Amino acid sequence: MKFEIVKVEVPKDCNVILGMAHFIKTVEDLYEALMNSVPGIRFGLAFCEASGKCLVRHEGNDIELRELAAKKALEISCGHSFIIFIRNAYPINVLGKIKEVPEVCKIFAATANPLQVIIVETEQGRGIIGVVDGFKSRRIEEEGDIKERKDFLRKIGYKI
Repeated sequence: MKFEIVKVEVPKDCNVILGMAHFIKTVEDLYEALMNSVPGIRFGLAFCEASGKCLVRHEGNDIELRELAAKKALEISCGHSFIIFIRNAYPINVLGKIKEVPEVCKIFAATANPLQVIIVETEQGRGIIGVVDGFKSRRIEEEGDIKERKDFLRKIGYKI
């Protein structure tokens, strides 16, 4: 066994979603789920095939994000994994639709933070063990932090 960390730097004003699915039609179904989730969403997605030709399948409506997703998926190269880069939307806006896609098995991360994908490689192939999302906690929030969090959520319209 060999372990590797693949770093995913998330472009400015973007988020990334990393998950596992189980079938070649995943790439088209994820495309439809994203297109039907948020008007004006921009995205690129890629899916690593785990049998047959073992290709990185890719789709999207933003050429830059589509190319980035395909490149990063090839670097990850874990069968049946998928990666989505989104702009003009947040994971909270699309995760429900993504989880409704019948082929989707698991979401590892949905973030705007730098992401590290922890991979194991065996004689058969590669698999995702887990992820490191962002940075470690520094302290427990205090009253001022709680107020700041609540104010922020209301300012951006997620709470009333």
